[in-house]
Amino acid sequence: MFRSLAARSDAFALATPFRISRGVKTVADVVTVSIAAEGAVGWGEGVPYPRYGESIAGALAEIAAARGAIEGGASREELLALMPAGAARNAVDCALWDLEAKLAGRSVTELLGMAPLGPTATAMTVSLDTPAAMAAAARGLADVPLIKIKVDRSDPEAQIRRVREAAPAPRVIVDPNESWTIAEIERLQPMLAELRVDLLEQPLPAGEDDALEGFAPLVPIAADESAHIADDVAALAGKYQVINIKLDKTGGLTGALALAEAASAAGLGVMTGSMISTSLSIAPALVIAAGSRFVDLDGPLWLAEDRPGGVRGEGGVLSPPSPGFWGAP
Repeated sequence: MFRSLAARSDAFALATPFRISRGVKTVADVVTVSIAAEGAVGWGEGVPYPRYGESIAGALAEIAAARGAIEGGASREELLALMPAGAARNAVDCALWDLEAKLAGRSVTELLGMAPLGPTATAMTVSLDTPAAMAAAARGLADVPLIKIKVDRSDPEAQIRRVREAAPAPRVIVDPNESWTIAEIERLQPMLAELRVDLLEQPLPAGEDDALEGFAPLVPIAADESAHIADDVAALAGKYQVINIKLDKTGGLTGALALAEAASAAGLGVMTGSMISTSLSIAPALVIAAGSRFVDLDGPLWLAEDRPGGVRGEGGVLSPPSPGFWGAP
């Protein structure tokens, strides 16, 4: 079956700046892929992440290098050897899933033997700012199910405490984005427990995971930047309690399903996350979210304008995209 592949870069402005310990984002730069065959078109999106040495130009070059094999009919399994895990492969892999669903006349969830996707509670992010500004942002999220607090090393206790005071009811994830030390993790444990934090996400820089060996946290710790693909799980078990699965790290839904299976086999909990992206990234991630303890898929809700027909968010709950948007005939 011959296919026709197209890849381009797209930019989506954010409604408000998104701040984490590594910097500020005002635009979501994405790679959009379409693969057409037999009158159907599958779509996918990837978000190249500079933290992992990725760029828009680099992702497009990776896709161009694999074009011949993809257009010649390479399967999703063959794609694992053709392209490295990352945003470029994510866009292609998800486009192939979408194409397969449309050609089969069945949804991706049907192909996987899953129930149809329903509303999904997602973390709503309080981005990094002064404690007072973060508290003001949190007051508008006091009634959502889950809040994610972006912090750094400047004054994390004040940042978390002010948010918790403004929003006492939601579950809470704290995300230092690799900015803490093991000493800070140990020192802040009682405060995290006191403020009923449910999850601490990637506090240490990736590569310093050994410091967590044998550490018994009062609050579970999730691996994000340290966990990319299924083969990473063996080295992370015994150090982390949860794995944050992002399709841009696993290189697509195919790799994400394998990582979820490996995490479960190792007794680790699963979280589903994403980059700041459009609903075209979020739709396939919802498949993984259906089996996750924590979900952080509010990326499109930061955009001034999403792709038409995408997910809808209200009160911290995402509704699936419109029929036919992705993963359905």
